[in-house]
Amino acid sequence: MKQPLNIFWFRRDLRLDDNVGFLEALKDENPVLPIFIFDKEILDKLHEDDARVTFIHQTLQDMRQTLQQEYDSSIAMFYGTPLEIYKQLTEDYEIDKVFTNRDYEPYARQRDSKIQEFLDSKGIQFLTFKDQVIFEKSEVVKQDGDPYVVYTPYSKTWLENFKDYDLKIHYTSQHLDNLVKNSRLPNLSLSDTGFVKSSQDIAPYEVTPTLIQEYEATRNFPAKDNTSRLGPHLRFGTVSVRKMMKKAMNEENNTFMKELIWREFFMQILWHYPETKDKAFKSKYDRIEWRNNEDDFKKWCEGKTGYPLVDAGMRQLNKTGFMHNRVRMLVGSFLCKHLLIDWRWGEAYFAEKLHDYEMASNVGNWQWVAGSGVDAAPYFRIFNPTTQIDKFDKNREYIKTWVEDIDTDSYPEKMVDHKEARERCLEVYKAAVS
Repeated sequence: MKQPLNIFWFRRDLRLDDNVGFLEALKDENPVLPIFIFDKEILDKLHEDDARVTFIHQTLQDMRQTLQQEYDSSIAMFYGTPLEIYKQLTEDYEIDKVFTNRDYEPYARQRDSKIQEFLDSKGIQFLTFKDQVIFEKSEVVKQDGDPYVVYTPYSKTWLENFKDYDLKIHYTSQHLDNLVKNSRLPNLSLSDTGFVKSSQDIAPYEVTPTLIQEYEATRNFPAKDNTSRLGPHLRFGTVSVRKMMKKAMNEENNTFMKELIWREFFMQILWHYPETKDKAFKSKYDRIEWRNNEDDFKKWCEGKTGYPLVDAGMRQLNKTGFMHNRVRMLVGSFLCKHLLIDWRWGEAYFAEKLHDYEMASNVGNWQWVAGSGVDAAPYFRIFNPTTQIDKFDKNREYIKTWVEDIDTDSYPEKMVDHKEARERCLEVYKAAVS
């Protein structure tokens, strides 16, 4: 008779320590088999050299090596649809429980619902835990139980709740001996998943006391590049949000902490309103008659609009998989307002290119610039892409870094006149929403 074991399913939590679900699995009486599934449903939509897949694969190899060398264990890696993999696992092992951390995106919720149904039919418990956020789902809501749709009151309640929150770190080191003893669990090369090594690297994050202290003063100036690069690491869970929150709390400047709260604000919006991933939160904005000119979209994607700060942002994104946050607002506004191209086109392009892509924040911010989302700026607020240079890159350092042809004859003419584009936008938006 096979010995019963538990599975821990790594997903958006690629770390061995301060991992809530992993610790809970290890504390149970049965030995733990850690697994990771390269989900065909997700991977099939990505380019073969996607830097995020390279990053996930390398991170898992490092984790495997640690477990092999120190605990005579490993992580079993699989490629396929999660349901197929679990059907196979239940044939190969006597599984008592499956542990995992919760994921709040619409696809993940559907996937987990199917897995739960299948495991229930086999008499296997499916246990999920809160790990990637401080507060989830309906933990921060109005007094009547409705979700907040404006950031400021949400953040006030979040901070009020946080006063009584036990921000403890979940150390696994004392329990890792409870892993399955097998250092030769199934492995996968990158090519086994249909991918090749990306030429882009995901930058390591840097969250120093100095960065947090100076964050408010420097974060809006793209040439300074004083950002943490934390996004992909929170997205894939190579660092825990609890450790980052502890760092933020240790410093007097709370702007950095507010950014972490914004992340949770957008996550709970997507949880309560999953339809907003492709529908306007303010439904009348779906009546906008977008121009959706494909040639214009191509120029925007390539950073050939004739507006230097917009072009710098898009070229930085295409070359590195990163764009400075201040510039993201400008390029998004330019696409929706100046070119009258549907925010969903921009959201999809960012989803393809950004290393730190996270659906909740990406959708939330794109709907914000389009005017259709929660807590959005009024539609008549239209960034001027020229005066934005004077405000945020007056010495043109950022522009010169990314737009090499800026002062040459080959640099494109402005594709639209700002004043005319602004008036056209106001007319089209007004017709739709009034």
